[in-house]
Amino acid sequence: MEDLYRENIIEHYKNPSYRGKLDPHDISFADNNPLCGDHIQIDLRVDKEGKVSEARFDGHGCAISQASADLLLESVIGKSIEDVKKLTRQDILDMLGIDLGPVRMKCALLSLKVLKAGVYGLGEATDELVE
Repeated sequence: MEDLYRENIIEHYKNPSYRGKLDPHDISFADNNPLCGDHIQIDLRVDKEGKVSEARFDGHGCAISQASADLLLESVIGKSIEDVKKLTRQDILDMLGIDLGPVRMKCALLSLKVLKAGVYGLGEATDELVE
């Protein structure tokens, strides 16, 4: 079963559906993982009802960070900002479907940290956002 998840990760890394930038955007935030140099920027458009209508990410990094960004954005399209704020680290881990060590965990959670900092309108992304 874990092989299927690994294939899914590689597919999202090599052929991301949500890579790019949105201009104009309603929400944008970027941050990096200082442990490995991964970098993610997330742009969102939000409709009149407060739901994410479009989402894109840009950046560079390992397969885990880039695939988790793509999977995460796939999951937030159509969700309200309030529902986006409720996403947890477990949601990301469930999307990835593989066991991760501490270093890879930071890679996997970078996109969630960036997304939450953006939707909360914070000036800085902190690890507390993904606890």
